[in-house]
Amino acid sequence: MATQPSIRTRGMELLMSYYQHPSVKVRNQLVQLNAGLVRKIAHRVSHQCAEPYEDLEQIGYLGLIRAIERFNPHQGCAFSSFAVPYIRGEMLHFLRDRSGTVKIPRRWQQLNKEGQRVREALMEATGRQPTDNEIAEALGVTVNEWRESKLATKNRLPLSLDATICQQIDSPMTLGDTLPDAHYQTLQNLEEDRQQLQRAMNQLEDKTRQAIEFVFIQDLSRKEVAEQIGVSPMTVTRRIHRGIQQMVTLLQPQVLQTDP
Repeated sequence: MATQPSIRTRGMELLMSYYQHPSVKVRNQLVQLNAGLVRKIAHRVSHQCAEPYEDLEQIGYLGLIRAIERFNPHQGCAFSSFAVPYIRGEMLHFLRDRSGTVKIPRRWQQLNKEGQRVREALMEATGRQPTDNEIAEALGVTVNEWRESKLATKNRLPLSLDATICQQIDSPMTLGDTLPDAHYQTLQNLEEDRQQLQRAMNQLEDKTRQAIEFVFIQDLSRKEVAEQIGVSPMTVTRRIHRGIQQMVTLLQPQVLQTDP
């Protein structure tokens, strides 16, 4: 049975191979190898919506393929961290296309509709705005149930990013101002991954590190690398394989922390 490090090593080798020479065969192998990531995200998203898990899983594979096609292993980013936004993004696009507003439970919809009718009747009878207690009593529900139905209806429509959330001295702060810069966060994550990869590379034996850098960064052939470091091409291949396994072992704790 394949161990976790060997699976990660195989994945890294396939990603390197696909980046240098893209092919449907290698891409399909990568899809199979990362199918668990798609299923994991689909499982989570399915609990947050009414769409079937199977539909979300199929949509997620489209995101995985896009991630494979765009991934650059030389940037030092863990593929799982890179692929998650693509996979989840495809699912969210699918959900957004299926529904323009947030769905609320049918009971709350009916309760709110009946509550509006009761409110109008009480206003006509008393000549004033009825309280939540009066409306809830007329509906035969608790005050909390009535208030929850009102809040759900109020929150059904999306907020504008231009909506003011607080007033500063010189200018108001809008909802859009509080949103994180996704591009900056991506660059920050890539830099952190690059630093982790570099630290792992620095712990390799000199000729092993040189072999990996020559092949995967400078794109030299194994024969050319063998001449550079004074060993046989077969030794270069063995050093690369051993070096990748060592790096995966060194990076494994960090990778596990960033898995979704």
